[in-house]
Amino acid sequence: MFTRRHLILSTFALGVSLSAGLAHADQLADIKKKGQIVFGVLGTDEPNSFIDPTSRQLVGYEIDIANAVAKKLGVKPVFKQISVAARIPELQQGHVDILAASLTHNKERESQVDFALTYFVTGSKVMVRAASGITGLPQLAGKKVLTVRGGTQETNIRKAVPNVEVVTFENTQQAFQALRQGKGVAYVNDESSLLSDYGKLGPAAKGFTILAPSIGNEPLALGLRKGEKGLKAVVDQTLRDLESSGAAQQLFNKWYGPGTRTNLAKRSFKIHTDQI
Repeated sequence: MFTRRHLILSTFALGVSLSAGLAHADQLADIKKKGQIVFGVLGTDEPNSFIDPTSRQLVGYEIDIANAVAKKLGVKPVFKQISVAARIPELQQGHVDILAASLTHNKERESQVDFALTYFVTGSKVMVRAASGITGLPQLAGKKVLTVRGGTQETNIRKAVPNVEVVTFENTQQAFQALRQGKGVAYVNDESSLLSDYGKLGPAAKGFTILAPSIGNEPLALGLRKGEKGLKAVVDQTLRDLESSGAAQQLFNKWYGPGTRTNLAKRSFKIHTDQI
């Protein structure tokens, strides 16, 4: 029997549901009201986001993009350092508004987050110790390979070399240091990050080699909570403006181009789509 009590409970539940929906759909307004936007960043992945040794401030390609988004919104950018494994949980739980954290856009993650336009395209590659004698991926079978916990690289290397022994670390700095200390024969990461790490080695670089084959495509994008269409529209327009104005090319040159540690000769992509 449908009683007055049922009616009250149903009305209350509907009100709660509608309130939750309005709160969810109003993230853009909330950000503007607060006057700040919180970006989840790694802070350990040069040149995307890292601590400048002189200023002790967060800098990098993703930091500059995040600053552009905040400027477009007319709010203050706030940066919260998070781990690779914690990226999506931090976003879903509302601890950060946007992920600017070397986040690969793939089909598996589309059920968890929405992605803005792809702002960088790279690939997963493997750096090996030269003394290991390894020149190809098949030689990694049964060997200890290092990577970052929670990233796509772990999946990529397991697919490429099914019987590899994978050891994971909290961040790229720890994984790269472990390779240098001989705790594994190889280290898997985005090619852009590997090139940056390689550039830091100086004379010691002769002791390491980056294998030619790519083991996975890595389109990187800002991550947003599901359904935040208003915020995504502003973010995407910011990225389009960076591309059309030439600022995106300037950012690439600044952080990835010739003369940088990454030292990429040219940009092989344009910012134009959120499809993969």
